[in-house]
Amino acid sequence: MSNLPFRLGTTSYIWPDDILPNVVQLAPLVDDVELVLFESDEYGSNLPGEAVMAELRGLAQAHDLTYTVHLPLDLRLAEDDSLRHPSLEKARLVIERTRMLDPFAYVVHLDGKTIEHCVDANALARWQSQAARSLEHVVGWAGDARRVCVENLENYDPAALTLALESIPVSRCVDVGHFWLRGRDPLPHLREWQARTRVVHLHGVGERDHQSLALIPPNTLDPVVAHLLDNMRGVVTLEVFGVDDFFSSQSALIAAVERYRANRVPEFP
Repeated sequence: MSNLPFRLGTTSYIWPDDILPNVVQLAPLVDDVELVLFESDEYGSNLPGEAVMAELRGLAQAHDLTYTVHLPLDLRLAEDDSLRHPSLEKARLVIERTRMLDPFAYVVHLDGKTIEHCVDANALARWQSQAARSLEHVVGWAGDARRVCVENLENYDPAALTLALESIPVSRCVDVGHFWLRGRDPLPHLREWQARTRVVHLHGVGERDHQSLALIPPNTLDPVVAHLLDNMRGVVTLEVFGVDDFFSSQSALIAAVERYRANRVPEFP
């Protein structure tokens, strides 16, 4: 859909295969691929080596493709407020490894588990301070605050997240599906955060999160798509993980775009 005002993307796990085969198949279909990276004791690591990174860079050059890189863990300082926490160590490793791709954005989560236990204003203020300091380190490694995009999770209070980001000029990744998951209207937050929004995640919610966008009724989806068409100039990612969910999400988005354009009042000089 090259006639969209934003770059349309999806994840690197549409087909049940590794990252590179997915990007090979996706490169003619999308403008951006979200590289979903993990590195854990439970699941191992899927961080590509230098040879695969070079192939990914070649695909980007051949297809005018960009990458958004999803860092593996929620950012968190260690208990002694140092950089020794694995989330920051792995964030630095991923940023250094993917630097050759010149990513459009690094998508990060703040510490979702800790904020759930913030029982008073003092605990919340400490969480916000630690979150900001974690981000300062990531910005230093990324080299550009605008490329670091903080994503809202379903367990974040949007007001708490906004306050945590007041002191550092990072960008936002607005996950619309996470608002729908909580039964909240994403439009006020899209409008509030528009000036700092570099990435938007779109996905449906059904029996689980990150399902097809086709599950969202038009009266809910269309206002969001209209806002994106009018305002968004970054990357919009169909954040789903399967062939059927990807193609049906793409079809749902195309239908919403067509409804918007059919109902738009033409401007006359």
